[in-house]
Amino acid sequence: MNYIQYGKTGLKVSKFGLGCMRFPKDEKEAIEMVRYAIDNGVNYLDTAFVYQDSEIITGKAMRNGYRNKIYLATKSPIWNITKHEDFEKYLDQELMRLETDHIDVYLLHNMNPGNWEAVKKYDGFTFLDKMIEKGKIGHKGFSIHNSLTAFKEVVDSFDWEMAQIQLNILGETMQAGVEGLRYAANKGLAVVIMEPLMGGYLLNNVPAEVDELIRSHPEKRSLVEWCFRWLYNMPETSVILSGTSSLAQLRENLRIFDHATPNVMSGEDQEFIHKIRDAFEAKKSIGCTGCWYCMPCPHGVAIPEVFKLYNSYQLMNDPHDRLMYQSRIVPFGSGADQCLSCGICAQHCPQGLKIPELLKTVHEELSVLA
Repeated sequence: MNYIQYGKTGLKVSKFGLGCMRFPKDEKEAIEMVRYAIDNGVNYLDTAFVYQDSEIITGKAMRNGYRNKIYLATKSPIWNITKHEDFEKYLDQELMRLETDHIDVYLLHNMNPGNWEAVKKYDGFTFLDKMIEKGKIGHKGFSIHNSLTAFKEVVDSFDWEMAQIQLNILGETMQAGVEGLRYAANKGLAVVIMEPLMGGYLLNNVPAEVDELIRSHPEKRSLVEWCFRWLYNMPETSVILSGTSSLAQLRENLRIFDHATPNVMSGEDQEFIHKIRDAFEAKKSIGCTGCWYCMPCPHGVAIPEVFKLYNSYQLMNDPHDRLMYQSRIVPFGSGADQCLSCGICAQHCPQGLKIPELLKTVHEELSVLA
């Protein structure tokens, strides 16, 4: 495992960080996976208040001395904050869930416009400084799914120590993008990368054109390795999170990160990434990462499942996906036809997807009889 200096904090952390959002359903298996990661050199764990039972499972995994081997990052549920005192109330709940007396890196979660206004209104900045003084947190940061302009505003507003952004081979200029990565790093912030594989979207339905590119390339690397390699090639990248959901995935990631050093990609390698990107973008797929922030839908639409079927159909051109939608989704009242365009889902989408409009398109295309 390669280790790096975490911005100006003095922490020395593993280049690979374990994302704790997509644990296996079996708790015992999840705990074993976390401990396997730590036993093999991973010392950075990332979770959040909103990740279902993630904090509780992570807390159990850190028993028996494992807590002392890692740096723990978690996030404040800003959307629940209605007064300044709520910040510490939720932090205390997280400390109990995680069975620890301090959080090494504490993030204000997802600085979208609404959350950012709440942070300013209820003074999340003073809260972070107070918690450092109390010893409840070690370092202060934020995560964000927002525009580059908004990202720079947040970076410049406070003496943050880290920022967490989404970045992957399909999103070089999306949200904060590569420019945002460099902007924050140049100001001394550690920059943590989330969604490097778009929640598995990049791997679940690989176009035939991408498969052919990978097979014919003289350097025999998997798509997963190319995705990670593109990210760790950039020296501004501090930690790359991967939310593994099985031990096999974790082992593969650990193998890849054995060689995670910056400035390893040639000009030809970068051109290869552009070819992969072009092949994906030629398909009319939806950039849903399956995070489930849009759920539950008040009208019963199974939004992530519907988008997953649609993406599979667009990328693989398999008529079975249409059949599944028509026979297993729509008859049970979970289809896109149930959408009444209330827009609640779009307000919570980290990707900024116009979900109601996309659902109309999905239903039109998947409802066509073969």
